[in-house]
Amino acid sequence: MKKNHTIKQISNKSRILLFFAIVFIGGALIFNYSWASSSSSSSTFASIHYNWVREKNDLVTLPNFFNATDKIASFKGQKDEIPERLLSGTFADLPAPETEWEEMAPAPVPRLDGASIQINDLFFVFSGYRNLDHVHSHVDVYNFTSNKWEEGFATPKQMANSHLGMATDGRYIYVVSGQQGPQCRTPPVAETFVLDTQTRKWQSFPPLPEPRYAPATQVWRGRLHVMGGGKENRHTPSLDHWSIAVKNGKPLEKTWRKEVPIPRGGPHRACVAVGDRLYVIGGQEGDFMPKPGSPIFKCSRRHEVIYGDVYMLDDKMKWHTLPPMPKPDSHIEASWVVLNNSIVIAGGTTEKNPVTKRMILVGELFQFDLDSKKWHVIGKLPYRVKTTQAAYWNGWFYITSGQRDKGPDNPQPRKVVADLWRTKLRL
Repeated sequence: MKKNHTIKQISNKSRILLFFAIVFIGGALIFNYSWASSSSSSSTFASIHYNWVREKNDLVTLPNFFNATDKIASFKGQKDEIPERLLSGTFADLPAPETEWEEMAPAPVPRLDGASIQINDLFFVFSGYRNLDHVHSHVDVYNFTSNKWEEGFATPKQMANSHLGMATDGRYIYVVSGQQGPQCRTPPVAETFVLDTQTRKWQSFPPLPEPRYAPATQVWRGRLHVMGGGKENRHTPSLDHWSIAVKNGKPLEKTWRKEVPIPRGGPHRACVAVGDRLYVIGGQEGDFMPKPGSPIFKCSRRHEVIYGDVYMLDDKMKWHTLPPMPKPDSHIEASWVVLNNSIVIAGGTTEKNPVTKRMILVGELFQFDLDSKKWHVIGKLPYRVKTTQAAYWNGWFYITSGQRDKGPDNPQPRKVVADLWRTKLRL
Protein backbone atom coordinates (compact mmCIF):
# COMPACT_ATOMS: atom_id res chain seq x y z
CA MET A 1 0.00 0.00 0.00
CA LYS A 2 2.83 2.35 0.93
CA LYS A 3 4.68 1.36 -2.22
CA ASN A 4 1.68 2.20 -4.39
CA HIS A 5 1.37 5.58 -2.64
CA THR A 6 5.06 6.30 -3.35
CA ILE A 7 4.64 5.38 -7.03
CA LYS A 8 1.61 7.69 -7.24
CA GLN A 9 3.64 10.59 -5.76
CA ILE A 10 6.44 10.02 -8.27
CA SER A 11 3.86 9.93 -11.07
CA ASN A 12 2.36 13.27 -9.93
CA LYS A 13 5.81 14.88 -9.74
CA SER A 14 6.55 13.64 -13.26
CA ARG A 15 3.38 15.21 -14.56
CA ILE A 16 4.25 18.51 -12.88
CA LEU A 17 7.78 18.46 -14.28
CA LEU A 18 6.42 17.59 -17.73
CA PHE A 19 3.92 20.49 -17.52
CA PHE A 20 6.64 23.02 -16.63
CA ALA A 21 8.86 21.64 -19.38
CA ILE A 22 6.06 22.15 -21.93
CA VAL A 23 5.42 25.69 -20.63
CA PHE A 24 9.14 26.50 -20.83
CA ILE A 25 9.51 25.13 -24.37
CA GLY A 26 6.29 26.88 -25.45
CA GLY A 27 7.48 30.17 -23.96
CA ALA A 28 10.79 29.83 -25.75
CA LEU A 29 9.03 29.23 -29.06
CA ILE A 30 6.74 32.25 -28.52
CA PHE A 31 9.72 34.46 -27.62
CA ASN A 32 11.59 33.26 -30.69
CA TYR A 33 8.57 34.00 -32.90
CA SER A 34 8.06 37.41 -31.29
CA TRP A 35 11.73 38.27 -31.73
CA ALA A 36 11.61 37.22 -35.38
CA SER A 37 8.44 39.26 -35.93
CA SER A 38 9.91 42.33 -34.28
CA SER A 39 13.10 41.93 -36.31
CA SER A 40 11.03 41.76 -39.46
CA SER A 41 9.05 44.79 -38.35
CA SER A 42 12.24 46.65 -37.46
CA SER A 43 13.72 45.93 -40.86
CA THR A 44 10.55 47.27 -42.46
CA PHE A 45 10.70 50.56 -40.59
CA ALA A 46 14.48 50.76 -40.96
CA SER A 47 13.86 51.23 -44.68
CA ILE A 48 12.26 54.59 -43.83
CA HIS A 49 15.08 57.09 -44.14
CA TYR A 50 15.10 59.95 -41.64
CA ASN A 51 15.89 62.98 -43.73
CA TRP A 52 17.05 65.23 -40.91
CA VAL A 53 19.57 64.65 -38.14
CA ARG A 54 17.61 63.58 -35.12
CA GLU A 55 18.26 65.50 -31.91
CA LYS A 56 16.62 62.86 -29.72
CA ASN A 57 14.79 59.59 -30.07
CA ASP A 58 11.24 60.91 -29.67
CA LEU A 59 8.43 58.43 -30.15
CA VAL A 60 4.75 58.54 -30.96
CA THR A 61 2.21 55.89 -30.04
CA LEU A 62 -0.01 53.93 -32.38
CA PRO A 63 -2.86 51.63 -31.28
CA ASN A 64 -1.86 47.97 -31.20
CA PHE A 65 -5.00 46.74 -32.92
CA PHE A 66 -6.27 46.78 -36.47
CA ASN A 67 -9.50 48.19 -37.94
CA ALA A 68 -10.86 48.75 -34.44
CA THR A 69 -11.92 52.37 -34.51
CA ASP A 70 -14.66 51.63 -31.98
CA LYS A 71 -12.01 50.52 -29.50
CA ILE A 72 -9.96 53.63 -30.15
CA ALA A 73 -13.03 55.75 -29.48
CA SER A 74 -13.75 53.88 -26.27
CA PHE A 75 -10.26 54.69 -24.98
CA LYS A 76 -10.65 58.43 -25.62
CA GLY A 77 -9.63 60.31 -22.50
CA GLN A 78 -7.87 57.21 -21.12
CA LYS A 79 -4.44 57.72 -22.63
CA ASP A 80 -2.66 55.43 -20.17
CA GLU A 81 -4.99 52.55 -21.01
CA ILE A 82 -4.58 52.58 -24.80
CA PRO A 83 -2.91 49.39 -26.09
CA GLU A 84 0.01 50.75 -28.10
CA ARG A 85 3.19 50.19 -30.05
CA LEU A 86 5.93 52.74 -30.59
CA LEU A 87 7.02 54.36 -33.85
CA SER A 88 9.35 57.23 -34.59
CA GLY A 89 7.78 60.68 -34.61
CA THR A 90 9.08 61.14 -38.16
CA PHE A 91 7.47 57.97 -39.51
CA ALA A 92 6.07 59.93 -42.46
CA ASP A 93 9.47 60.90 -43.89
CA LEU A 94 10.45 59.22 -47.17
CA PRO A 95 13.92 58.28 -48.40
CA ALA A 96 15.42 61.34 -50.10
CA PRO A 97 18.88 62.30 -51.38
CA GLU A 98 20.88 64.93 -49.52
CA THR A 99 20.27 68.44 -50.86
CA GLU A 100 22.49 71.48 -50.34
CA TRP A 101 20.63 74.72 -49.72
CA GLU A 102 21.90 78.29 -49.67
CA GLU A 103 20.15 80.75 -47.39
CA MET A 104 19.34 84.12 -48.96
CA ALA A 105 17.97 87.39 -47.57
CA PRO A 106 14.62 86.63 -45.89
CA ALA A 107 11.33 88.11 -47.03
CA PRO A 108 10.28 91.36 -45.33
CA VAL A 109 7.63 89.51 -43.30
CA PRO A 110 6.84 85.92 -42.25
CA ARG A 111 3.73 84.54 -43.97
CA LEU A 112 1.53 81.45 -43.92
CA ASP A 113 -1.26 80.58 -46.38
CA GLY A 114 -0.17 83.34 -48.73
CA ALA A 115 0.21 82.96 -52.49
CA SER A 116 2.82 83.68 -55.12
CA ILE A 117 3.43 84.06 -58.84
CA GLN A 118 6.72 84.20 -60.75
CA ILE A 119 6.93 86.31 -63.92
CA ASN A 120 10.39 86.16 -65.51
CA ASP A 121 12.94 87.32 -62.90
CA LEU A 122 10.36 88.76 -60.50
CA PHE A 123 8.71 86.78 -57.72
CA PHE A 124 5.46 88.28 -56.38
CA VAL A 125 4.55 86.99 -52.89
CA PHE A 126 1.07 87.91 -51.63
CA SER A 127 -0.59 88.54 -48.27
CA GLY A 128 -1.09 85.56 -45.90
CA TYR A 129 -1.05 85.25 -42.11
CA ARG A 130 1.77 86.59 -39.97
CA ASN A 131 0.07 84.62 -37.23
CA LEU A 132 -3.54 83.61 -36.65
CA ASP A 133 -4.34 87.04 -35.19
CA HIS A 134 -2.66 89.14 -37.90
CA VAL A 135 -2.91 89.04 -41.70
CA HIS A 136 -0.96 90.90 -44.39
CA SER A 137 -2.49 93.18 -47.04
CA HIS A 138 0.47 93.74 -49.31
CA VAL A 139 2.73 92.14 -51.94
CA ASP A 140 6.49 91.59 -51.53
CA VAL A 141 8.62 91.30 -54.69
CA TYR A 142 11.94 89.45 -55.02
CA ASN A 143 14.24 90.20 -57.96
CA PHE A 144 16.18 87.09 -58.97
CA THR A 145 18.65 89.07 -61.09
CA SER A 146 19.73 91.34 -58.24
CA ASN A 147 18.92 88.79 -55.51
CA LYS A 148 17.16 91.50 -53.52
CA TRP A 149 13.69 92.18 -52.17
CA GLU A 150 12.17 95.23 -53.82
CA GLU A 151 9.74 97.69 -52.28
CA GLY A 152 6.33 96.09 -51.73
CA PHE A 153 2.90 97.51 -52.48
CA ALA A 154 -0.61 97.25 -51.06
CA THR A 155 -3.49 95.02 -52.11
CA PRO A 156 -7.08 96.33 -52.52
CA LYS A 157 -9.02 96.66 -49.26
CA GLN A 158 -11.77 94.34 -50.53
CA MET A 159 -9.31 91.61 -51.50
CA ALA A 160 -8.92 88.46 -49.39
CA ASN A 161 -5.85 88.04 -47.18
CA SER A 162 -5.39 84.27 -47.29
CA HIS A 163 -6.57 81.09 -49.02
CA LEU A 164 -6.41 82.86 -52.37
CA GLY A 165 -6.84 81.35 -55.80
CA MET A 166 -4.13 82.74 -58.07
CA ALA A 167 -2.91 82.43 -61.69
CA THR A 168 -1.15 84.45 -64.38
CA ASP A 169 -1.12 84.80 -68.17
CA GLY A 170 2.47 86.05 -68.16
CA ARG A 171 1.82 89.69 -67.28
CA TYR A 172 -1.47 89.91 -65.41
CA ILE A 173 -2.10 88.13 -62.12
CA TYR A 174 -5.67 87.04 -61.33
CA VAL A 175 -6.52 86.86 -57.61
CA VAL A 176 -9.70 84.88 -56.90
CA SER A 177 -11.88 84.65 -53.79
CA GLY A 178 -10.36 83.59 -50.41
CA GLN A 179 -10.65 84.70 -46.77
CA GLN A 180 -10.55 88.22 -45.38
CA GLY A 181 -9.20 88.80 -41.90
CA PRO A 182 -7.46 86.66 -39.26
CA GLN A 183 -8.34 83.38 -37.57
CA CYS A 184 -11.06 81.38 -39.41
CA ARG A 185 -13.57 83.97 -40.55
CA THR A 186 -16.59 82.94 -42.64
CA PRO A 187 -17.92 83.37 -45.19
CA PRO A 188 -15.09 83.89 -47.69
CA VAL A 189 -15.33 86.62 -50.32
CA ALA A 190 -16.23 86.10 -53.97
CA GLU A 191 -14.40 89.24 -55.14
CA THR A 192 -11.75 88.82 -57.83
CA PHE A 193 -9.01 91.25 -58.85
CA VAL A 194 -6.37 91.61 -61.55
CA LEU A 195 -2.86 93.00 -61.05
CA ASP A 196 -0.90 94.48 -63.96
CA THR A 197 2.62 93.53 -62.90
CA GLN A 198 4.20 96.15 -65.16
CA THR A 199 2.25 99.15 -63.86
CA ARG A 200 1.52 97.64 -60.40
CA LYS A 201 -2.10 98.79 -60.82
CA TRP A 202 -5.14 96.81 -59.66
CA GLN A 203 -8.42 96.33 -61.49
CA SER A 204 -11.68 94.69 -60.45
CA PHE A 205 -12.92 91.55 -62.20
CA PRO A 206 -16.25 89.66 -62.32
CA PRO A 207 -16.71 87.98 -58.93
CA LEU A 208 -16.77 84.22 -58.63
CA PRO A 209 -20.32 82.74 -58.71
CA GLU A 210 -19.84 81.64 -55.08
CA PRO A 211 -17.14 82.32 -52.49
CA ARG A 212 -14.44 79.69 -52.12
CA TYR A 213 -11.46 78.96 -49.84
CA ALA A 214 -8.17 78.09 -51.57
CA PRO A 215 -9.64 76.95 -54.91
CA ALA A 216 -7.43 75.38 -57.58
CA THR A 217 -6.87 78.20 -60.08
CA GLN A 218 -5.10 78.41 -63.44
CA VAL A 219 -5.12 80.22 -66.79
CA TRP A 220 -5.46 77.49 -69.43
CA ARG A 221 -6.26 77.65 -73.13
CA GLY A 222 -7.38 81.29 -72.96
CA ARG A 223 -9.66 80.86 -69.94
CA LEU A 224 -9.29 81.43 -66.21
CA HIS A 225 -10.32 78.17 -64.49
CA VAL A 226 -11.35 77.97 -60.83
CA MET A 227 -12.33 74.64 -59.25
CA GLY A 228 -12.69 72.81 -55.96
CA GLY A 229 -11.70 74.61 -52.78
CA GLY A 230 -13.77 74.85 -49.60
CA LYS A 231 -17.35 76.10 -49.51
CA GLU A 232 -18.72 79.01 -47.48
CA ASN A 233 -18.46 77.20 -44.14
CA ARG A 234 -14.70 76.70 -44.80
CA HIS A 235 -14.98 72.93 -44.24
CA THR A 236 -17.24 71.38 -46.90
CA PRO A 237 -15.29 70.49 -50.09
CA SER A 238 -16.59 71.83 -53.39
CA LEU A 239 -16.63 69.99 -56.74
CA ASP A 240 -17.63 73.09 -58.70
CA HIS A 241 -15.60 74.17 -61.71
CA TRP A 242 -16.03 77.53 -63.43
CA SER A 243 -14.15 79.33 -66.19
CA ILE A 244 -14.18 82.69 -67.96
CA ALA A 245 -12.38 83.82 -71.12
CA VAL A 246 -9.60 86.34 -70.47
CA LYS A 247 -7.18 88.43 -72.53
CA ASN A 248 -4.73 91.13 -71.44
CA GLY A 249 -6.12 91.16 -67.93
CA LYS A 250 -9.73 91.66 -68.97
CA PRO A 251 -12.72 89.30 -69.12
CA LEU A 252 -14.07 88.54 -72.57
CA GLU A 253 -17.37 87.36 -71.08
CA LYS A 254 -19.77 88.93 -68.59
CA THR A 255 -20.30 85.81 -66.49
CA TRP A 256 -18.44 82.66 -65.46
CA ARG A 257 -19.21 79.45 -67.33
CA LYS A 258 -19.93 76.20 -65.54
CA GLU A 259 -17.50 73.42 -66.49
CA VAL A 260 -17.22 69.69 -65.85
CA PRO A 261 -16.89 69.18 -62.06
CA ILE A 262 -13.54 68.14 -60.63
CA PRO A 263 -13.54 64.44 -59.54
CA ARG A 264 -12.66 65.25 -55.93
CA GLY A 265 -13.18 68.50 -54.05
CA GLY A 266 -11.25 70.40 -51.44
CA PRO A 267 -8.66 73.17 -50.95
CA HIS A 268 -4.86 73.51 -50.78
CA ARG A 269 -3.94 71.82 -54.08
CA ALA A 270 -1.42 72.50 -56.81
CA CYS A 271 -3.02 73.43 -60.15
CA VAL A 272 -0.61 73.36 -63.10
CA ALA A 273 -1.08 73.98 -66.82
CA VAL A 274 1.39 72.36 -69.22
CA GLY A 275 0.53 72.61 -72.92
CA ASP A 276 -3.00 71.38 -73.59
CA ARG A 277 -3.24 69.59 -70.23
CA LEU A 278 -4.34 70.87 -66.83
CA TYR A 279 -3.17 69.03 -63.70
CA VAL A 280 -4.66 69.21 -60.19
CA ILE A 281 -2.46 67.60 -57.53
CA GLY A 282 -2.94 66.65 -53.86
CA GLY A 283 -5.16 68.53 -51.44
CA GLN A 284 -7.56 67.74 -48.63
CA GLU A 285 -11.22 67.43 -47.68
CA GLY A 286 -12.23 69.55 -44.70
CA ASP A 287 -10.49 72.38 -42.86
CA PHE A 288 -10.58 74.35 -39.61
CA MET A 289 -13.84 76.18 -38.88
CA PRO A 290 -14.71 79.10 -36.61
CA LYS A 291 -15.39 78.09 -33.03
CA PRO A 292 -19.16 78.49 -32.42
CA GLY A 293 -19.90 81.74 -30.62
CA SER A 294 -16.34 83.05 -30.80
CA PRO A 295 -16.37 86.84 -31.40
CA ILE A 296 -12.98 86.65 -33.11
CA PHE A 297 -13.83 83.56 -35.22
CA LYS A 298 -11.21 81.54 -33.36
CA CYS A 299 -10.15 78.46 -35.34
CA SER A 300 -11.62 75.16 -34.20
CA ARG A 301 -10.19 71.81 -35.30
CA ARG A 302 -12.28 69.65 -37.63
CA HIS A 303 -11.72 66.27 -39.26
CA GLU A 304 -9.59 66.49 -42.39
CA VAL A 305 -8.65 63.90 -45.01
CA ILE A 306 -5.33 64.55 -46.77
CA TYR A 307 -4.86 62.88 -50.14
CA GLY A 308 -2.29 62.61 -52.93
CA ASP A 309 -4.72 62.24 -55.86
CA VAL A 310 -3.64 63.54 -59.26
CA TYR A 311 -6.19 64.48 -61.94
CA MET A 312 -5.59 65.64 -65.50
CA LEU A 313 -8.06 67.57 -67.66
CA ASP A 314 -7.51 67.10 -71.41
CA ASP A 315 -8.40 69.38 -74.31
CA LYS A 316 -11.75 67.57 -74.69
CA MET A 317 -12.63 68.61 -71.13
CA LYS A 318 -12.43 65.06 -69.80
CA TRP A 319 -10.84 64.24 -66.44
CA HIS A 320 -8.27 61.42 -66.11
CA THR A 321 -6.85 59.90 -62.93
CA LEU A 322 -3.03 59.68 -62.86
CA PRO A 323 -0.65 57.96 -60.41
CA PRO A 324 -0.92 59.53 -56.93
CA MET A 325 1.86 61.35 -55.12
CA PRO A 326 4.39 59.30 -53.11
CA LYS A 327 2.36 60.21 -50.03
CA PRO A 328 -0.74 62.32 -49.31
CA ASP A 329 0.12 66.02 -49.58
CA SER A 330 -1.78 69.27 -49.02
CA HIS A 331 -1.03 73.01 -48.62
CA ILE A 332 0.95 73.04 -51.86
CA GLU A 333 -1.01 75.52 -53.99
CA ALA A 334 2.05 77.75 -54.63
CA SER A 335 4.78 75.20 -53.86
CA TRP A 336 5.47 74.04 -57.43
CA VAL A 337 7.39 74.85 -60.61
CA VAL A 338 7.43 73.35 -64.10
CA LEU A 339 10.87 72.27 -65.27
CA ASN A 340 11.84 70.19 -68.34
CA ASN A 341 8.40 68.62 -68.72
CA SER A 342 8.24 67.81 -65.02
CA ILE A 343 6.28 69.27 -62.13
CA VAL A 344 8.40 69.81 -58.99
CA ILE A 345 6.57 70.18 -55.65
CA ALA A 346 8.09 71.21 -52.30
CA GLY A 347 6.83 70.36 -48.83
CA GLY A 348 3.22 70.48 -47.62
CA THR A 349 1.26 68.54 -45.01
CA THR A 350 0.50 64.83 -44.92
CA GLU A 351 -1.80 62.55 -42.92
CA LYS A 352 -2.16 63.48 -39.26
CA ASN A 353 -0.67 61.46 -36.43
CA PRO A 354 -3.24 58.66 -35.95
CA VAL A 355 -3.37 59.06 -32.14
CA THR A 356 -2.56 62.69 -31.30
CA LYS A 357 -4.26 63.95 -34.50
CA ARG A 358 -1.46 66.51 -34.80
CA MET A 359 -0.59 67.87 -38.22
CA ILE A 360 2.54 66.37 -39.82
CA LEU A 361 4.60 68.51 -42.21
CA VAL A 362 6.34 67.34 -45.38
CA GLY A 363 10.04 67.94 -46.07
CA GLU A 364 10.58 66.18 -49.39
CA LEU A 365 11.02 67.55 -52.89
CA PHE A 366 8.87 65.62 -55.39
CA GLN A 367 9.13 65.36 -59.17
CA PHE A 368 6.31 64.22 -61.45
CA ASP A 369 7.67 63.27 -64.89
CA LEU A 370 4.96 64.17 -67.40
CA ASP A 371 6.39 61.79 -70.03
CA SER A 372 6.56 58.65 -67.89
CA LYS A 373 3.74 59.72 -65.50
CA LYS A 374 5.95 58.62 -62.61
CA TRP A 375 6.75 60.27 -59.28
CA HIS A 376 10.25 60.58 -57.82
CA VAL A 377 11.58 61.90 -54.51
CA ILE A 378 14.50 64.06 -55.68
CA GLY A 379 15.61 65.90 -52.56
CA LYS A 380 14.78 67.24 -49.15
CA LEU A 381 14.11 70.75 -47.94
CA PRO A 382 16.07 72.61 -45.24
CA TYR A 383 13.20 71.64 -42.91
CA ARG A 384 9.65 70.38 -43.24
CA VAL A 385 7.36 73.22 -44.26
CA LYS A 386 3.83 73.90 -45.51
CA THR A 387 2.53 76.64 -47.84
CA THR A 388 6.04 77.50 -48.93
CA GLN A 389 6.23 79.57 -52.14
CA ALA A 390 8.35 78.10 -54.95
CA ALA A 391 10.08 79.57 -58.02
CA TYR A 392 12.83 78.68 -60.49
CA TRP A 393 15.42 80.97 -62.09
CA ASN A 394 18.71 80.40 -63.92
CA GLY A 395 19.25 76.85 -62.61
CA TRP A 396 18.20 77.68 -59.03
CA PHE A 397 15.08 76.38 -57.26
CA TYR A 398 13.82 78.83 -54.61
CA ILE A 399 11.45 78.49 -51.66
CA THR A 400 10.30 81.17 -49.22
CA SER A 401 7.90 81.59 -46.31
CA GLY A 402 5.45 79.08 -44.83
CA GLN A 403 5.20 77.32 -41.48
CA ARG A 404 8.11 75.07 -40.57
CA ASP A 405 8.42 72.07 -38.25
CA LYS A 406 9.36 72.08 -34.56
CA GLY A 407 12.78 70.63 -35.36
CA PRO A 408 14.55 67.66 -36.97
CA ASP A 409 12.93 65.26 -34.51
CA ASN A 410 9.42 66.71 -34.55
CA PRO A 411 7.40 67.06 -37.78
CA GLN A 412 4.58 69.08 -36.19
CA PRO A 413 4.13 72.72 -37.33
CA ARG A 414 5.45 75.57 -35.22
CA LYS A 415 7.04 78.79 -36.47
CA VAL A 416 5.82 80.91 -39.40
CA VAL A 417 8.98 81.95 -41.28
CA ALA A 418 10.20 84.55 -43.77
CA ASP A 419 13.23 82.48 -44.85
CA LEU A 420 14.38 82.36 -48.46
CA TRP A 421 16.43 79.36 -49.64
CA ARG A 422 17.75 78.16 -52.96
CA THR A 423 19.37 75.02 -54.36
CA LYS A 424 20.78 74.07 -57.74
CA LEU A 425 18.24 71.94 -59.59
CA ARG A 426 18.60 70.41 -63.03
CA LEU A 427 16.40 67.56 -64.26
